[in-house]
Amino acid sequence: MRSFILELEGLQNKILEMGGLVETSIHSSIRSLVEREDRLMADIWATETRINQLDIEIDEFATKLLALHQPVAKDLRFLTAAIKINSDLERMGDLAINIGQRSVSLLGRPPIKPLIDIPHMSRTVESMVRRSLDAFVQRDEALAMSVLMADDEVDDLKNAIYRELLGMMEAGTAPAAPAFDLIFIAHNLERVADHATNIAEDVLFVIKGVDVRHHRLA
Repeated sequence: MRSFILELEGLQNKILEMGGLVETSIHSSIRSLVEREDRLMADIWATETRINQLDIEIDEFATKLLALHQPVAKDLRFLTAAIKINSDLERMGDLAINIGQRSVSLLGRPPIKPLIDIPHMSRTVESMVRRSLDAFVQRDEALAMSVLMADDEVDDLKNAIYRELLGMMEAGTAPAAPAFDLIFIAHNLERVADHATNIAEDVLFVIKGVDVRHHRLA
């Protein structure tokens, strides 16, 4: 039994390592945009390689624990959640690559607007990722709920960015190509927030044994 507990802790540590790398990639992709620095893309790709390695390791590790120990109750919920969280984190890493690539594509063009809203949106999203993982480690229901509540703020920020950039294109004050790059960056950040929300919902499942996806605030 003691060895199983240690294995669960080892699995959790791998998930935390992966989460930290995902946070770093998201932060670097937005830094690339704000600082207009393409060298950060090499770091993001290197981090993505490790994220993909961890994706395979975590999947194999969790599957092995399920087969060998046939856990029940909270341990079973933990392993099920770990597999789902692993998938969400891997997808976040892919989205960070997408953001970085869009950021690099903007380097050859003059800025079309001050970059205030997207970095603000990114900070909110990064905080959601961090809190969702902290909630997972601490089995903290309130922290998980705070992530769910923050998702609406991210949606509002994304919609405001969309409206401003589409308005600028309609008014002829912004070229379409860079405006759409910024729109896609906002869209990708919103998708990261959705994956952080998925993790928070999985945490609530581990804690409460209830699937809250369609009635999470009830």
